[in-house]
Amino acid sequence: MLNEILATASVAENPEQEIIVAQPEVKPRIKIVIADDHPIVRDGLRRLLSLEPDVDIVGEAGDGRQVLEVVQAKDPDVLLLDLRMPNLDGLQALQTLQQTNRRTRVIILTASEDKNEFVQAMKLGCSGIVLKQTAPDLIVKSIRKVFSGEIWLDSHTTAAVMRQFAAPGENGSNGGGSGKPRERSPLSTREREIVALVAQGYKNKEMAEKMFISEQTVKNHLHNIFDKLGVSDRLELALYAIHKGLHLNS
Repeated sequence: MLNEILATASVAENPEQEIIVAQPEVKPRIKIVIADDHPIVRDGLRRLLSLEPDVDIVGEAGDGRQVLEVVQAKDPDVLLLDLRMPNLDGLQALQTLQQTNRRTRVIILTASEDKNEFVQAMKLGCSGIVLKQTAPDLIVKSIRKVFSGEIWLDSHTTAAVMRQFAAPGENGSNGGGSGKPRERSPLSTREREIVALVAQGYKNKEMAEKMFISEQTVKNHLHNIFDKLGVSDRLELALYAIHKGLHLNS
């Protein structure tokens, strides 16, 4: 007891001793641009997102050309982009943004259920696809997930995109002509970990640092994973991971 009193007294008598007070964690704010040709949709999204403490609406656009201007001026973290817009449609705007602003992550927000458009949007580099009939809380969740570097597809969209990606490979890609699918080896624990990180947006160098292995080893693992799963690139691998729930493993 005496030692405790003396210890307390020594702190009080030492004016130079620093007292550290824990600060509450501050979430990074997410800058968002909303692009839709219907004012009522933009207004609804603005009202929805204004309720979130970590979201800032920094701009809006009503057509494709305006999208490019606003993104260039505001440099948002996330762009909510409609596919159907005048002057320049969403896919054309997305393609241009891939050449001029690769930092901004794009979520396609659409009423369309055209599977070909979903696939094209993913190949052009969008980070998520959200249908307009999606529940408001899931729209907010998709923004946070994409902002953190993940890919967002709901179950309906994932299934549609996976079918579109799988279709070309299922028609005669087995090589032997027997019509029997090639037997695939199961993924190792390390390979499943790499698949999860790819789906979360990690690059080879980042994965190597996180897993304490060389970048060449990561590339070797990816080569084996592509071969085992029959996918041809990282996008297909990420979609496969989401479809199978592997992105939740790390």
